[in-house]
Amino acid sequence: MVWAHVVAGALTGFVVGLTGVGGGALMTPILLLVFGMAPHTAIGTDLWFAATTKLAITRVHRGKNLIDWPILRQMWAGSLTASALTLIWMNYQSMNPRSTDLLRGAIAIAVCITATGMFAQKRLHAMARRRHMADGPAILQPILTVVIGAILGVLVTLTSVGAGALGAVLLVFLYPTRLSPPRLVATDIAHAIPLALFAAIGHLMTSAVDLPMLGGLLLGSIPAGVFGARLSARLSPEILRAALAVVLLIIGIKMAIDVF
Repeated sequence: MVWAHVVAGALTGFVVGLTGVGGGALMTPILLLVFGMAPHTAIGTDLWFAATTKLAITRVHRGKNLIDWPILRQMWAGSLTASALTLIWMNYQSMNPRSTDLLRGAIAIAVCITATGMFAQKRLHAMARRRHMADGPAILQPILTVVIGAILGVLVTLTSVGAGALGAVLLVFLYPTRLSPPRLVATDIAHAIPLALFAAIGHLMTSAVDLPMLGGLLLGSIPAGVFGARLSARLSPEILRAALAVVLLIIGIKMAIDVF
């Protein structure tokens, strides 16, 4: 057992439980930059890590009746379909030094987009609330929710990044009054579980998962994630989100510089 894996898992799990974001966006760069893991293995390992951690966390949120199931089902309709199509496409691609660099670049871009979205989340929320009050509920909300799910399905399957942080930003813009912060966190986390599992199974078929490291990460993440989830309805996570966004932006820029 490598205790650095346990500590990394605990840190990421606590952030995910408290804010609903930071799973893939934080863990994948850690696996790449700190532990020196190959990109395809980091993605596969992180998908299993995220799915298992969020499964434990969701039990806490479900017990508080915070999950918005109609929104969740619409997101799954888009994300699982898109993930399946992406896995089929990936099955016909061969891994070589160039594709590895492209994958690193895709992860760097996804992390930067996620961080930027987190910075803009409060402003987008205010803008969406004004639009909602002026125009009433959007009749295209169900369709747009499926589209959001599809975007996340492709992004998560390719990079393991975006299910939590980017999903939360998009949902808060589309449902500014319907989803309170605790409901947003709970719904966003619940959506990521089958999506991450679906993509993780596809990556497991290519043996791109480090199972010993995954065990250490989960040993730290599950108890820390449950603790963070229990605190999420009592504490304002805005400061932690802002700090996480800064860290992610720095990480994303460094990764992009290394690749490009």
